[in-house]
Amino acid sequence: MRLPPLSLYVHVPWCVRKCPYCDFNSHGVGRHEDLPEEDYLNALIADLDAELPLVAGRELVSVFIGGGTPSLMSANFYQRLLDALAARLPLADDIEITLEANPGTLEHGRFTGYRQAGINRLSLGVQSFHSPQLKALGRIHSGQDALAAVDEAVRAGFDNFNIDLMHGLPEQTPELALADLDQAIALSPTHLSWYQLTIEPNTEFHSHPPLLPQEETLWDIQDIGHERLESAGFKRYEISAYAANHCRSQHNLNYWQFGDYLGIGAGAHGKISAARSHELLIERRWKVRQPDSYLRRIHDPRGFVAGQRRLEDAELPLEFSMNALRLTEGVAMSSWHLNTGRTRQQLEAHLGRARESGLLIDDKDEFCATERGLLFLNELLAMINETGQSR
Repeated sequence: MRLPPLSLYVHVPWCVRKCPYCDFNSHGVGRHEDLPEEDYLNALIADLDAELPLVAGRELVSVFIGGGTPSLMSANFYQRLLDALAARLPLADDIEITLEANPGTLEHGRFTGYRQAGINRLSLGVQSFHSPQLKALGRIHSGQDALAAVDEAVRAGFDNFNIDLMHGLPEQTPELALADLDQAIALSPTHLSWYQLTIEPNTEFHSHPPLLPQEETLWDIQDIGHERLESAGFKRYEISAYAANHCRSQHNLNYWQFGDYLGIGAGAHGKISAARSHELLIERRWKVRQPDSYLRRIHDPRGFVAGQRRLEDAELPLEFSMNALRLTEGVAMSSWHLNTGRTRQQLEAHLGRARESGLLIDDKDEFCATERGLLFLNELLAMINETGQSR
């Protein structure tokens, strides 16, 4: 049985300070010089070595370095990490290697070093170009810093970069939200991630909620913004992802198409498939979350894994659908059977309500949500999940 494509996720858990909306595994460090670069590099390589038996020399199609704030680390750190990676696994000729970068942490010339190290795609965490909104979000950069970061990225030779942009921010009017979008479009990124701020548990915003725009205003921003992106040549291919010139994020596409990925670094998650007797066995695994504990595990016979579990057959329909149905074009119906073990007939038995509700398209070859289905994805997934209870 053919295994799905394989990616690698690398987590860098430190940032200058924790943003009040952030629920990722990130820890404020304050100063560059307080970062344990050498120790963390050694731990990442040891973590990777421990994972290699799971993938048996499979080719990597993408690498994504996220955080935290990966741009706190030096270009030399990434040069050595990517050299170690290339010595251990075959890399696709057209491999996409993405680094998340915070415009407030960049020293002059650092992007050039990243490009020389082998990173060929950037994801810039801009969020907004307006000072009041950036301050409310706890960001350490200004709108001018964001403009300067894009300029330096282009000068360094990055012709493929994403701008991360939020809307529905504290005290944000539709005019301000769309001005942010217009500014981002004017910078000619190849990709835009444009999504609404949500209040997540275990964040400062959850404990002390800010005043956000009314729901009607949020719908207006979303509708007008979507039209503006489309008219500017950005094709929406996932709920909050827009690509120009077909420059989709290959790494995220692999997630959404239920591909495999190794996860290394503090708190990183992975999903790995293995072929057994004409079926795929899928395991999720995750690493020690706290950076100090993670670093100590290099000397611990338990290794870096904090937990792991095989997905049960009954979980596969929902697990697969949670990713595939985020894509505006969906996936081929044949992928349903390959990834869930369920037949088309078993799927059909539970999807009458979804089609009647206008949540799923009626196409024998495509498994795809409608525009309404993308808006009410949780409702659609609840219907899909019913197939997990039948074989």
